[in-house]
Amino acid sequence: MRREIPLAITFITALIMIVSFCIPHAPFGSMQDVSLKWYSIIAGFTMLLGVDSLIHMHSVKIKRKKEGWVYSLVLILGFALFVISGIIGGIRFGSAMDIRSSFMYLYTYMIVPLQSTMFALLSFFIASAAYRAFRARNMDATLLLITAVLVMLGRVPVGYQMWHSFPAVAEWIMAVPQMAAKRGILIGVSLGSLAVSLRIMLGIERSYLS
Repeated sequence: MRREIPLAITFITALIMIVSFCIPHAPFGSMQDVSLKWYSIIAGFTMLLGVDSLIHMHSVKIKRKKEGWVYSLVLILGFALFVISGIIGGIRFGSAMDIRSSFMYLYTYMIVPLQSTMFALLSFFIASAAYRAFRARNMDATLLLITAVLVMLGRVPVGYQMWHSFPAVAEWIMAVPQMAAKRGILIGVSLGSLAVSLRIMLGIERSYLS
């Protein structure tokens, strides 16, 4: 029964969503709204479980003084700081997202600079990966290299100064060949998602129960 009940809940929920999507009239149309409300409630509880798991894992790491325990300490202290500031901001201003709250101050002057730093570092990794991928080792890599160069030249002012048609060429590449490949990938992803959804709905895929 420990496996049959979750499988039955999954099947019934998926069936309700499909019926409410295909038949938007009452009483089926309201089923989707009710299911989404239940989903929001369950998602809140799963977030609490995730927070509990995160704090427990890093607390054990700090207690046993494992490698990198200092970073775990910073994470827990930062988490506590943001939670406390969010509660104080909610009490004082009615919302933690108020621009006058300490939560928004911490977000603006801590999270935003950290995000900028992370993306700045990622740009170097992307440049390194692009350098390795754009080596003209074969015909496919050569086409990729030529296309990338044309698109980059069409998106910067230097390319326009070199040849006025570079922006038009870049726009054509993005609108025709790139879009065709993108749609093919999206169709494949959609079919794969449909297949996985059916496997989960019918109980063939049960990895989420482990």
